[in-house]
Amino acid sequence: MFLSTYEKQLDGKRRLLIPQEFRTADNGAEHGVFCFFSVESDCLEAGGDLLMAEYVAMIESLPFGDDWRTALEETVYAGQKPLAYDTGGRITLPEGLIADAGLSEDVVIVGMGPRFQIWDRARWMARKEERRLLARKAMHQRGAFGRGLMPGNDG
Repeated sequence: MFLSTYEKQLDGKRRLLIPQEFRTADNGAEHGVFCFFSVESDCLEAGGDLLMAEYVAMIESLPFGDDWRTALEETVYAGQKPLAYDTGGRITLPEGLIADAGLSEDVVIVGMGPRFQIWDRARWMARKEERRLLARKAMHQRGAFGRGLMPGNDG
């Protein structure tokens, strides 16, 4: 799994050091990652073979020619770039992906279980509190606080 959050910098050659904990055979990212402009947010989404298998299964579950399937194929298949690590564990992000996600030199790598996202640091910082509040609301609505899943909170 891809866990934690890391603040990094893109160097002048658009290289980004991927955390060593992310470069494992367990998540299918031992030799590199798949990277594309996210379907859900203004960032890049990346992951290993396991993530790509999830997207393939989701796409294949839709009928051929279905508009949703075509949109996912265009975004995930046509938009993705397989990126191998250099000897230092870095990937080189294509200029097009950097422009799509509005990345500056300062970025944040956000672990999200089976995938991770690469955000412009300023955009991530502006979003972080809003997303925490939404997560809190989701936990309340799902009843997690009342079931004791969140220690130290009475609900």
